[in-house]
Formats: sequence, C-alpha cells, structure tokens
Amino acid sequence: MMEFEYWWLLALPLFFTLGWLAARVDIKQLLSESTALPAAYFKGLNFLITDQHDKAIEAFVEAVEANADSLELHFALGSLFRRRGEVDRAINLHLSLLERKELPDPQKLAVMAELAQDYLKAGLLDRAEELFKLLDDSRYEQPALRSLLEIYVREREWEKAIETAVELERVSGVPFRKEIAQYHCEQAVQTLLSNDRETARKHLDEALDANKNCVRANVMLGEMEALAGNHEAAISIWKRIEFQQPDYLGLIASKLLASYRVLGKTEEGLSLLKTYLQTYKLPSLLNVVYEAAIAQNDAEGAAKLARDELVKKPSLQTLDQLLQARLIIDDAPQDAHIIQQSVRYAIGNRSAYYCSQCGFRAKHYHWQCPACNAWESLPSEPSESAA
Repeated sequence: MMEFEYWWLLALPLFFTLGWLAARVDIKQLLSESTALPAAYFKGLNFLITDQHDKAIEAFVEAVEANADSLELHFALGSLFRRRGEVDRAINLHLSLLERKELPDPQKLAVMAELAQDYLKAGLLDRAEELFKLLDDSRYEQPALRSLLEIYVREREWEKAIETAVELERVSGVPFRKEIAQYHCEQAVQTLLSNDRETARKHLDEALDANKNCVRANVMLGEMEALAGNHEAAISIWKRIEFQQPDYLGLIASKLLASYRVLGKTEEGLSLLKTYLQTYKLPSLLNVVYEAAIAQNDAEGAAKLARDELVKKPSLQTLDQLLQARLIIDDAPQDAHIIQQSVRYAIGNRSAYYCSQCGFRAKHYHWQCPACNAWESLPSEPSESAA
C-alpha cells in the first residue's frame, strides 16, 4: 500500500487559489467581451431564435451602426440578407467593406468570400467564379472549390467540373467518383448532339474508369450500339448492368427486349427478363414482361404474372393488370369494366420517382434531380406514393 504524502495537504490551498484566480480572469474576459457588444446584437439574436427575421435584420443594422468596425456583425447581417433573399443589400454591404483601405489582407479575403456567396446567390456566376478563384488562403480552399463546382455544373461546363471535382477530392479526402462519372456522361450527351459518336464513346469509357458502377454509361453505350444496328453488342453491354447495380435493370428492360425482337429472339429475351424478375423482384420488369405477354395474346400468362405478384405484394397497379387480363380472357360483363376503371381512377398519377434528397416528384427517371441537382438521388423504381 502506497504511503500517504502529507505535503499534498499543504499544496491543496495553493491549487484552490490558482483555480479561483483563473476562473476570475476568464469571467472578467467574458464580461468585458459581452459588454463590448451593443445591446442591439442581443436583441437581434433573440429575434432570430423566435424566427422574427425582419426584426432581427433591423436589430443587426442598428448593431452595425453602433459598432461599424466589427466584421463579425457585418457578416451576420449579410448572411441574414442572403437568407431573406435581399441579396442586393448583402452585396452593397460587403462592397462597402472592401472599399476600406485600412482593411488587412486576411480580413479582405473574408469579405471577398462573403461577397462571392452573395454573387452566387444572386445568380451572377461569372463574378462569383472570379472571386472564388482569388481566395488563395487554405481556410477557403474547400468551400471555394465546392462553390466553383456548383457554378460549373449549373453552367454545364463539364470539363471544368471534372477538374474541380478531382481537386476537391484530393484536398478533402471525400470521394467524388459518382459525380465525375456523371460529368463524363454529360459530355457524351453533348457530343452525341453533334453526331460525334467516337468522342461520345470515349467520354463514356472515361465515366466507367471513374466509376465502374456507372449504370448510365452502359445504358448509353447500349443505346448507341442499338441505334447503329448492332443489337448483339447492345444486349451484351446492357447485360453488364446486372453486375453493376441490378436495381436499374428496369431502365433497360424494354430496350433489351426490343433488341432481342429485332434479332428474332423474342422468346430468349423474355426468358432472360423472367429470370431477372424472379431474381430481383422489380415491378418495372413485371410491367415489361406483362405487356409482352398481352402483345403475344397470352392473356393467361399475363394474368398469372399479375396474380402471383399480388399474392406477394398487394398493389393497385398490379390489380389493374390482373383485371385487364381477366377481361380479355373471360369477356367479362360491364361490372368488371367499371371495377377496372375505378381502380385506374384510384391509381391516377400516383406512380412516380421521389428524390431522396429533396422529395421532388418526377414522372420519369432523371439521373440528376431537377430540383436539388443531386446525382442519382431518384430511386431506380417508381413508387405509388411518396416515401
């Protein structure tokens, strides 16, 4: 057992005194800092907490007038202006700060960063880009790169977007493989509009190099081959999607079957789709196989498909398909037609794709959400109601 050291008893009062002095210094510093702030600042904070933004702006304007040398107050007011959509006032506020000749370089950079955000918010992308490029301080490197990336995507300058995303990936350690692959796909779209298929194919290969799971690249490569009449090659490319992200097979199911049909191999194509359906249980695959059965006058087969699916998962859309097939088979009475029409009315336009980032509702699939601009944020399968 360790022997008790009596000298600790003598040291305790000393430690207590030192701690009390340190606390007093901290409290005095805190009080001096808080009393240096104008009362309007605290009024503004209170209005912000209670979501009274108009009154908060008035209070911060008063605080800035009372303490014109405080950049923090100016930045708080400028941020409020941006949030309220009063971007012109934010721009004027920050431009007036830049006119101060006595402003040190670090503070000037901070003002430029705020002004760049103002321009971005106002849609003045050229001015915003110019300022973001001038922020050569490490503190602003990542935010500036992210803003520049947003600008290049909005302006559809895909080569600059790729370069910026690669640099942002390097400095942040955050992967941007998915986005970079999509930028290459967008380049392919642009070159296809000018009928430059070789360059488009090069961009799509680069997309797959950036992200081997880029489904869009293989969708487009298959479409290019099909349009050129190379249906065997198109089918081979589309089959790769199963080994990338099989949930996206529904996007190419009808294209795949069409190519098999051109080759006179419809049954082989249907057999492949049925295998996919059995393995991955995708509603979009069921729709394609069902419509193919109806087109081949196989109402019994279509009805069985719908019936088996209803047993697994009740759905108004599948019920509508079963009723349609039964009407063909049984030449059902008028009441059955009324029932089917009622089901279709109940379904309405509920089936849609809902963005996982912002909830945007789209009738057709988009690789980039039209609302929030997120990439691959829409699910591969539509749903009958919002998630």
